[in-house]
Amino acid sequence: MIIVMKKNCTREHVENIIQLLKEYGLGANLSTGSQTTIIGVLGDKTKLSDANLELMDGVEKCVPIMHSYKLASRDMVPEGRTVRVGNVTFGAKKVVMIAGPCAVENQEQILKAAEGVKAVGAALLRGGAYKPRTSPYSFQGTEEEGLKMLRRAGDETGLPVVSEVTDHEQLAFAEQYCDMFQIGARNMQNFRLLREVGRTGVPVLLKRGIASTVEEWLDAAEYIMSEGNCGVVLCERGIRTFETATRNTLDVSAVPVVRERSSLPIIVDPSHAAGKAAYVEPLALAGVAAGADGLIVEVHPNPKQALSDAAQQLTVDAYASLFHKAAEVARAVGREI
Repeated sequence: MIIVMKKNCTREHVENIIQLLKEYGLGANLSTGSQTTIIGVLGDKTKLSDANLELMDGVEKCVPIMHSYKLASRDMVPEGRTVRVGNVTFGAKKVVMIAGPCAVENQEQILKAAEGVKAVGAALLRGGAYKPRTSPYSFQGTEEEGLKMLRRAGDETGLPVVSEVTDHEQLAFAEQYCDMFQIGARNMQNFRLLREVGRTGVPVLLKRGIASTVEEWLDAAEYIMSEGNCGVVLCERGIRTFETATRNTLDVSAVPVVRERSSLPIIVDPSHAAGKAAYVEPLALAGVAAGADGLIVEVHPNPKQALSDAAQQLTVDAYASLFHKAAEVARAVGREI
């Protein structure tokens, strides 16, 4: 349930309601927008059956949230949430550009990639250290050493870094090196991992599962947020359909759907959707046109030598082309890069 406050409510009115909720054993999520102040009630609202909230000073009305996801809903924060990672803000006017290789292979490779994407204009560096692969015989990543190499590349170029974590036991180590955790599609419903990541307070990039609905995706975000970490950015990376021409089918419609239903920022991953470098640019442009708050693109200094997902990784020059075209599309829809 949310409590919508009157426009002329005072700080004391708000604090009185929050205190009342605490007395009933409930939590409160305060959202102060330019037009409206909203207090989200966290917990079992039936505890308030004998509390006449709508009669309290400063209260405009009480509205039940019907979705299973409460904190992630647009009702809770109508103006939308922003998520800060280093000096970068997701959910603002600027479309955030994340780029880097699929996997951290060695120090020379990740530094060269970082320098290349930074020169183009990327705001964050991505790179996988832990690589959950379909085949047990595929390259599994450089793990802890990979995170160290990623951090060094990020520090040398001044880019915040984002990398995937695949197990809750990795978090204590990964937290020392990552500015943002990524939860991959395979782990979107790894509820133990979601809860533990929520307890760290580190911003999270949550990818959509390959066969998950938007509601299931938002429920997964709720697991993270329910532990106190509201710094969640959603990532549409394509879903599995009957089509085989691409690796996955990019669900561009998920962008406006999420923006309508959820307060969380959403970005698009055209690389995993396409599976082929030639398709990455047009899918990226479609994502920006649809209203995405950012793009995460795989860029390798020499894709032909990549140890994983070589076919979908762009060269730095190809990324520069994508970047400049994305900037033009962003301007056309009232955004900037």
